[in-house]
Amino acid sequence: MACGNCGTGADGQPKGCKNNGTCGTDGCNKLTVFDWLSNMSLPEGQEAFNYVEVRFKNGRKDYYKNTDALTLSIGDIVATQSQSGHDIGMVTLSGELVRVQMKRKKVKQDTEETLKIYRKASQKDIDIWTKAREKEEPMKVKARQIAIRLALQMKISDIEFQGDGSKATFYYTAEDRVDFRQLIKEFAQEFRTRIEMKQIGLRQEASRLGGIGSCGRELCCSTWLTDFRSVTTGAARYQQLSLNPQKLAGQCGKLKCCLNFELDAYMDALKEFPKTEQKLYTEKGTAVCQKIDIFQGHLWYAYEGEWMNWHKLTTSHANEIITANKEKKPVASLEEFASELVEDIKVDFGNVVGQDSLTRFDKPKQKDNKRRNNRNRNKKKSNANTNQKSQGQSKGGRSNNRNRNRNKPKPSGNS
Repeated sequence: MACGNCGTGADGQPKGCKNNGTCGTDGCNKLTVFDWLSNMSLPEGQEAFNYVEVRFKNGRKDYYKNTDALTLSIGDIVATQSQSGHDIGMVTLSGELVRVQMKRKKVKQDTEETLKIYRKASQKDIDIWTKAREKEEPMKVKARQIAIRLALQMKISDIEFQGDGSKATFYYTAEDRVDFRQLIKEFAQEFRTRIEMKQIGLRQEASRLGGIGSCGRELCCSTWLTDFRSVTTGAARYQQLSLNPQKLAGQCGKLKCCLNFELDAYMDALKEFPKTEQKLYTEKGTAVCQKIDIFQGHLWYAYEGEWMNWHKLTTSHANEIITANKEKKPVASLEEFASELVEDIKVDFGNVVGQDSLTRFDKPKQKDNKRRNNRNRNKKKSNANTNQKSQGQSKGGRSNNRNRNRNKPKPSGNS
C-alpha cells in the first residue's frame, strides 16, 4: 500500500523506506493528517478514543470503531467490516484527532451505519488483497473496451477491488444519465465477480488519479484537499484575474480549487474600496474609475472626455469625495487629493562591499586581428590591380597613337 518504494511486504510491513507509511514521498502521505498529538500522553483516568481512520485505495477514507481495543498505530494494515465480507486498509490516524476529524466531516458515532475493525491483517489476508489489486489494471482495459462496444457515453476511470476480492467497484464519469444494465451483465459474465457502479464527478476523478498542476506541484485534491467547494468566476473577478478559461481551468476541466484559497483575504480588503461603478462628481467634471490596486489600496480615476489622463487616489480620499457628494458639498477637482499622494522613491543600491564585477572571471573576447590583416591585404591587392589596369590602359592608348602616326602618309617636298 502507498508508494512503490514502500510497497507492502510480509505481515503488512513496508518493504522499502521502513517508515511504516509515514514517509514524505508519493502516496504514503496522500491525504494524511499530521498527528501532532502523538507525543502527548492522556490525562489520568481518560481512555483513548476508540475510533480510527482507515485509508483505502486512492485516498478513500472511512472511520471504524475499535471494539476489541486493539493496539493500533499509523501504518498498520487492518481488516475492516464492510457490507458483505471484509476489506483491507491502512490506519492513517488514531487518538483524539480522529474525534476532531469525525466532527469536522459530520460523522456520527455509535449509529447503525458504524462499522468496526475485525483484526490486524494476517499474511493470508494481505496475499488475497494483493492478488485482487493485480487484476485491476487489465480489468479496467477490458471494461473500457466493452463500454466502447456498447456505445455508452461514459468513461470508466478506475476500478477498486474489495480486500477479500469478492466485489469490484467501477468508478465512472458521465455527463448524462447512462443505462448500464447490459453493461453490468457483460461485466458479471466476463469477470465472474460482484459488480458495483459508482458515478463520480470530474473533480473526484482528478483526485483519484492524481497528477501535476500548472504550479508544478501535485494536485491539491489528491494530496490534502478533502472537501470540494463550488468555484465560480466571481472568485477570479474579485482577484483581478483575466477570465481566460485555459488558465483558470485545472486538469479536471473545472475551475481551479486554488481560486478559493485567497478569496477571503481579497474580500476583506475590498470592503474598504468603493464600488467601481460609483462615479465621483467634482466642479471640474465627472470622474469614472478605471483601475484599482487591492494590495496598495489605490484607485485610478479619469474625467469623462479625458480618458488618457488618470488620477491616482487612495481609498480614504475616494470615500471622502463620495461622502461629500452625498452631503452635496462642492469638490473642486481630483487633483487636490491626488497631489497629496507621496510617490515611492526608488533607491539605487550601491556596491558598498567592494566586490568586483560578476563578469570578472569571464574570458575577454580576443580581437580578430587575422581578419583585419586579410582585409588590409585584399584591399592592397585590389588597389594594385586597379593601378596596373589604369597604367595598362594609358600605355595602350599611347601605342595606338604612335601606330596611327606611323601609318599617316608623309608630306612630299614639292608641296
